[in-house]
Amino acid sequence: MSETTTAAEVAAPHRYTAALAADIEARWQDFWDADGTYAAPNPSGELAGDPAVVARPKKFIMDMFPYPSGAGLHVGHPLGYIATDVYARYHRMTGHNVLHTLGFDAFGLPAEQYAVQTGTHPRVSTEANMENMKAQLRRLGLGHDKRRSFATIDPEYYKWTQWIFLQIFNSWYDDSARSARPIADLIAQFENGEREVPGGRVWSELSAAERDEVLGGYRLAYASDAPVNWCPGLGTVLANEEVTADGRSERGNYPVFKAKLRQWNMRITAYADRLLEDLEPLDWPEAIKLQQRNWIGRSEGARVDFRVSDGSDAKITVFTTRPDTLFGATYMVLAPEHDLIDSIVPAAWPEGTKEKWTGGAATPAEAVAAYRKQAQSKTDVERQTEGKDKTGVFTGAYALNPLTGERVPVFVGDYVLMGYGTGAIMAVPGQDERDWEFATAFELPVVRTVQPPEGWEGEAYTGQGPAINSANDEIDLNGMQVDEAKRTVIAYLTERGIGEGTVNFRLRDWLFSRQRYWGEPFPIVYDEDGVAHALPESMLPLELPEVEDYSPRTFDPDDADTSPETPLSRNEEWVDVTLDLGDGPKRYRRETNTMPNWAGSCWYELRYLDPHNSERLVSDDAERYWMGPREGQPLGGVDLYVGGAEHAVLHLLYARFWSKILFDLGHISSSEPFHKLFNQGMIQAYVYRDARGIAVPAAEVEERDGGAFYYEGGKVSRLLGKMGKSLKNAVTPDEICAEYGADTLRLYEMAMGPLDVSRPWDTRAVVGQYRLLQRLWRNVVDEATGEVTVVDAEPDEATLRALHKAVDGIGQDMANLRFNTAIAKFTELNNFVTKLDEVPRSVAEQLVLLIAPLAPHIAEELWRRLGHQDSVVHRDFPVADPAYVVDETVTCVVQLKGKVKARLEVSPAISDEELEKVALGDPAVVAALGGAGIRKVIVRAPKLVNIVPA
Repeated sequence: MSETTTAAEVAAPHRYTAALAADIEARWQDFWDADGTYAAPNPSGELAGDPAVVARPKKFIMDMFPYPSGAGLHVGHPLGYIATDVYARYHRMTGHNVLHTLGFDAFGLPAEQYAVQTGTHPRVSTEANMENMKAQLRRLGLGHDKRRSFATIDPEYYKWTQWIFLQIFNSWYDDSARSARPIADLIAQFENGEREVPGGRVWSELSAAERDEVLGGYRLAYASDAPVNWCPGLGTVLANEEVTADGRSERGNYPVFKAKLRQWNMRITAYADRLLEDLEPLDWPEAIKLQQRNWIGRSEGARVDFRVSDGSDAKITVFTTRPDTLFGATYMVLAPEHDLIDSIVPAAWPEGTKEKWTGGAATPAEAVAAYRKQAQSKTDVERQTEGKDKTGVFTGAYALNPLTGERVPVFVGDYVLMGYGTGAIMAVPGQDERDWEFATAFELPVVRTVQPPEGWEGEAYTGQGPAINSANDEIDLNGMQVDEAKRTVIAYLTERGIGEGTVNFRLRDWLFSRQRYWGEPFPIVYDEDGVAHALPESMLPLELPEVEDYSPRTFDPDDADTSPETPLSRNEEWVDVTLDLGDGPKRYRRETNTMPNWAGSCWYELRYLDPHNSERLVSDDAERYWMGPREGQPLGGVDLYVGGAEHAVLHLLYARFWSKILFDLGHISSSEPFHKLFNQGMIQAYVYRDARGIAVPAAEVEERDGGAFYYEGGKVSRLLGKMGKSLKNAVTPDEICAEYGADTLRLYEMAMGPLDVSRPWDTRAVVGQYRLLQRLWRNVVDEATGEVTVVDAEPDEATLRALHKAVDGIGQDMANLRFNTAIAKFTELNNFVTKLDEVPRSVAEQLVLLIAPLAPHIAEELWRRLGHQDSVVHRDFPVADPAYVVDETVTCVVQLKGKVKARLEVSPAISDEELEKVALGDPAVVAALGGAGIRKVIVRAPKLVNIVPA
């Protein structure tokens, strides 16, 4: 006996240990790969397979795209992957053709920043990270169809991302048809006069640049000067989600400013109504639907024109949800980014301008410029939540209230955003709290237009009530309630051409440009006139070129007056090219921005269906089979999509948008990408911090005497939070697999609690599931000899009842993602079997099949040892016999005059007549009646008999 061999191991050399688990798991993972166990056949094409399998019900199960981080996985990451694997395995065993695979969302800023720091090409570090992650995931025994896996950085993948971009670029949204249509249809309408060219011009007389400008106002992908989050310290534009609430970059903590830059945008606003309407049939958590509704932000109201009172034709258009309050508009406020500001600012301050309106500047232009610079450093969140100290500056211009004719001053204020409405508001301080605060600060008049309750004074009234102070020679709203007043004033505005009823959305068009290297290149080139041209499909993919410097040019972090210089722009040989786009060779300049990392994840569910198709995005047969509309799924989509709630809005909204365009253009049959969405919770861990607030290694902390102590630095604080490398509390799946085996890790993560609830990790508790598997092993295998110990005997009735009740409950739990309760039921059954003198073979086999989705390696091993040569993966999941599921007896209460006189154990299937006979014959009931007659007997078999004496 060696020094490392225990006496127990000598006595039980065939015990289920971590070493045995590792051997079993590695062997079966190799078998699955070699056998193609998880290959899901398509109805046709390269991945076509057994027609009998294709004829089964299908189930398409997906995880949200993982990003291949250099830090690898910690035990929190696989929670959703294990859950979808269990669910997929269960459905394979219930007769489904299951598609379950996993790719990698591999473009993005982390790899690029690593490249900047080390000089390593982003592809090299990203592919190394992917290989590490693949090994970690393989060790967990995930049943993925590996033929279908890919990464967004594969040129053969992003060829189709670029192709989709061109479909969007070459499309416009036809409001009358509520559908995207090819841009060629719009051009034909301009050419034949069916649609008027903006400005009343003739299409044939327009130059190429003029036509491009017109079409840009319609295209679903278009370039425009857009307000963006510009971060000089990083040298790139950031998406809103990459900016903290403090107005700084998430990475690097640099200041972020508002700037106007020419950027690509996606006209997602055209689909706002459909994105709202199509939420209803989706099987999504209501909280996620609510977040999508709020992000889209549909509101009904009116657009109203205020003419600028400088003698010009300029007008300021506002959107308001309360047109009934128009008589109370005493000033206006424009967002600092509003296009009209420069054209309305006069050379000097008008006579009578209040000192506090000027910001201390000598001229309106100076005041506005200084205020705009100040507003650049604030985020939209800051601008909306800065308490009651509203800031602003007078533009020097006045506009005319269209109902009162009064001149109202026009201010610039950062509490107004370009991202909502028109970027301009009519301010009604009597009915809006923010307007009241601004009016108070700048000594502006207040006119109430809704009667507040008696005794109301000193602040804005935002409630309901009759209109007051709301009449002129042509219209009188006084006395009307809000809804009637709205209808009346909208009709008045429409009739006079100074406004109209309309719907507004909070949703803004999607900024689609990034000043980065590591992203999909745009398949766009520009001619000498700056006109954008789409590359033909034959030139796709447009691959990323090599560059010497991966970083965008960075600037003084505080210098807002800078603009991007992208890494791609430095490769002049790639940027300036001669191409023949169908009208002879010409010189062009490529687009040097790249697409955002959202692009590749907008459509990846489609590529899983047909990943090697070089001719089509996806074949019609494969898309209809896996994602097409069907009963219960009228819009089609993935059958189950699992991921974190942090993607509740942007990823899901963008993917839905792309699906709808592809659907409109006839490329797919599903107008929604994900029918059922499930958000898994988070695995949390304790973060320990020393007196300086610095995280210390959790593995080196001892909890004792009611506190936590770090061996180097004494007592530390403890707070439950995220798990991660930077917090020094990460536990890797590799560690747990080495100590207990992958099946134990799978069971523990599924047993920790409901899948959609966050839960704390406790390494000490993992051993409980390890012992469950050891007991299961002992129920089949002799630890001393390694021989199978089951017997060919029929189980008794008690065993059958325990077995079938477990089968029934576990099956229901599996189908409804309740894996923690399924494990509890399995544990109860396994413990029952442990107490049997001999384990019947039929019971052992059912045990193995029940655990197979949760712990597939040990299930395969035991199945093989029980004499089966086929894989457990495609065996039928056990089906409960109803006769053994129902309770053997139930308790029936017998009442006399409302009081319980007897409790009878009867069959659950007993009839009313038989139960009445049994109850009246019970000795206790006979004694209680004492010979009295019976007026009525009320029977509710099998649980109640109520006797009413005469």
